[in-house]
Amino acid sequence: MAGHGALGVLLAGAAPRIVLRGLGLAGLEISASELENSSNFRPLRSNPMKVQKLLHTRMRVNDIERSVKFYQEALGLEASRRFLSPRGAQLVFLKTPGSEEEIELCQMPAGADAVVVQPDLMHLAFEVENMETFVAALKGKGYALSDGPMKTGSGSVIAFVDAPEGYEVELIQHAK
Repeated sequence: MAGHGALGVLLAGAAPRIVLRGLGLAGLEISASELENSSNFRPLRSNPMKVQKLLHTRMRVNDIERSVKFYQEALGLEASRRFLSPRGAQLVFLKTPGSEEEIELCQMPAGADAVVVQPDLMHLAFEVENMETFVAALKGKGYALSDGPMKTGSGSVIAFVDAPEGYEVELIQHAK
């Protein structure tokens, strides 16, 4: 194929050599160590099984409006978008402060099995600046802690509040 380059690796001898031919590279040879020590060397980082980033976490709920109200009132999250999925489920995406990830709340159409959250199945964790102040505000809005506050071995303070469907929400005040 005229006009196309070729790449070859010579394995004969003590040190493998890379050979480039074509595209004006008439017989250019370079050893692997010379290439690695070059300031222009960039190793290939192709991993087709590596994801780019976490986009959202989906949580099925029985009463989407009750759940949205909890996340807005108790945690200060904001609904970023609402729509009906192709399968007829109601979806609400909640923005989480300080990150790009969202929480997707999903209520399946009428007739679907009710959601029953198993104890300790999963939880969301949010950082709070001041646990005492945050808990007082929660209580003022009618939300009670399900556990805590308690100090951890690292000096952080944690507490838990349950969302309407029974999903656990952890609150963390990092040690100062």
